[in-house]
Amino acid sequence: MLYSGCPEDDELSWKPHHLSCCSFTFFKLVCKYLNHIMGLLDRLSGLLGLKKKEVHVLCLGLDNSGKTTIINKLKPSNAQSQDIVPTIGFSIEKFKSSSLSFTVFDMSGQGRYRNLWEHYYKEGQAIIFVIDSSDRLRMVVAKEELDTMLNHPDIKHRRIPILFFANKMDLRDAVTSVKVSQLLCLENIKDKPWHICASDAIKGEGLQEGVDWLQDQIQAVKT
Repeated sequence: MLYSGCPEDDELSWKPHHLSCCSFTFFKLVCKYLNHIMGLLDRLSGLLGLKKKEVHVLCLGLDNSGKTTIINKLKPSNAQSQDIVPTIGFSIEKFKSSSLSFTVFDMSGQGRYRNLWEHYYKEGQAIIFVIDSSDRLRMVVAKEELDTMLNHPDIKHRRIPILFFANKMDLRDAVTSVKVSQLLCLENIKDKPWHICASDAIKGEGLQEGVDWLQDQIQAVKT
């Protein structure tokens, strides 16, 4: 066997290679150990209630009811958008309450996009349904869409909580949340927990009350 250079050179050239292999093995062991520790901490934080549970929520309602404005207002102030534009198709937003992390599917309420709603019913663990309380002419349409949703196979037999926001209460033509409840015949919903809040999405009034109720209902279902 031929060697280039002296044995000492060959020995020196071997040592760094040997050390690098040992270092790489040690690095892998450290990473494995750290991953194990992080997994334990993650599980521990869940048991102690330090980690927020993630839930998927569908935000439904007719166009121009204020769905996107409500979701935007529920986000931290530094994450809120200054310009609200009509939702095309759907968008995914996130916000947090005291103990839950919400992933919200903000579904467009335009007529040509409402058929998309049903494709996300299975994923939803709760529903936010927003009504423009000042738009009396389209209250009938809102009721039709609500009834269609409630009778869908992916919703009908589930005890899924529904939070209603009677929005735009700041407008002069707005009807009360009690009147909205009557117009939508919400008293007929017997197999699902529901709650209606009067809200002003621009000022944020009524939103926290609704989220607190929704959080309690979701946690009750989970436990």
